[in-house]
Amino acid sequence: MTSRERVLKAINHQQPDRCPIDLGSNGQTGMNISTLYRLRKALGLDEHRIKAIEPLQMLGEVEEDLLRAVHSDVIGLWNRGNMMGFMQDGWKPFDLDDGTPTWMGGGFEYDVNEKGDKLVYACGDRSAKYAFCMPRGGTFFDNVDHFEEPFDWDLDEEDLTPEEDFKEDFQVCSDEDARYWEEESKKLYEGTEYAIMGVLGGAGLGDAAWVPGPTVKNPKGIRTVADWLTAQVMYPDYIKAVFEMQTEVMLKNLEIYRQAVGDRIQVVWISGTDFATQRGLFLSPSTFRELYKPFYTRINGWVHEHTNWKTFYHCCGCVNDLLDDFAEMGVDCLNPVQFSAMEPNGMSPQRLKDEYGDKFTFWGGGVDTQRVLPFGTPEEVRAQVAERVRILNKNGGYIFNTIHNVVANVPTENLIAMYETVYGGKIR
Repeated sequence: MTSRERVLKAINHQQPDRCPIDLGSNGQTGMNISTLYRLRKALGLDEHRIKAIEPLQMLGEVEEDLLRAVHSDVIGLWNRGNMMGFMQDGWKPFDLDDGTPTWMGGGFEYDVNEKGDKLVYACGDRSAKYAFCMPRGGTFFDNVDHFEEPFDWDLDEEDLTPEEDFKEDFQVCSDEDARYWEEESKKLYEGTEYAIMGVLGGAGLGDAAWVPGPTVKNPKGIRTVADWLTAQVMYPDYIKAVFEMQTEVMLKNLEIYRQAVGDRIQVVWISGTDFATQRGLFLSPSTFRELYKPFYTRINGWVHEHTNWKTFYHCCGCVNDLLDDFAEMGVDCLNPVQFSAMEPNGMSPQRLKDEYGDKFTFWGGGVDTQRVLPFGTPEEVRAQVAERVRILNKNGGYIFNTIHNVVANVPTENLIAMYETVYGGKIR
């Protein structure tokens, strides 16, 4: 099978010739640029600066030679802009503290403070405040609250202005965006045999990465994650108003996206909102069903009515109590499948495959990235990967990836052991 045929089999719950692999098709299946650089070196690939394809998490671009080397089957159709609010062009050099040579988009503007922390200006505008910070010695960025004024909790709900507060966060895409998607999707579809992940995004309702306004110079309204979670109880109408506006923009962008890429993509990335810790949900199921589920159902309904795409959702943690809701609202591909959350009773691979294997394509879950992959031996990595693939790849409905992105300082011998096990043979 070609990679595209293999992935299509899997996402349609049919048995492919081997387990499909994804490395770096989106912002939750990638690899920290430092680890990626060392993996390329270990595999004898060309050593050069690597583009930060997702600069907030410092995920590296997975180029064609590495895709071939690890037998990956999926490639991402990325957007022109990024989560730091500037365009992915005009690349300029930037080195991590460990010496990893990288490229950052030309809008990347930062200063280094007296502690050695790297502070990045919102939207690359030096007249704005800092919106991100990489601590000295760090390998990725954290959001920094950069709103002008803290939220006034003495306001009555009828005095709140959610549409005004978030009007800069959700924008209908431009003609330039549409032309870019059309041209790039044709290159990927006609020039490669990979399955294509459309990294559209835009429907991460209440996503902790988006609430602070990373692409907005002067965010207003309820902007800290703690305040946002509190507002779900205190000001539910505010939350609904923001989600209504976000959903309407998303539906317009989906239509533009459909016209631009047609059937050249197989999966569309919808949301990266987390709803759980490793011990359980951080909101009640009833709150999810009232505030989130109706909007996600509308978005997924549009996708399934108007396209052949499968919808991709990322949600960390022990989401066991929301899985029926995810299925009902139309989620097709579920990531990262964090089996380490409350294992073995809550998120065990066999139970999820038995109970939900016909409802979701599990996209991830292939190895624990907190303990086994970074700190285990190659033999321990091989054992866990083999067991996960044996369970999850049966009858399709599975794409191999780690549990979330591979972070920095993961031993390359463990990565090679992982890819060789899932592929079933030596990699270059």
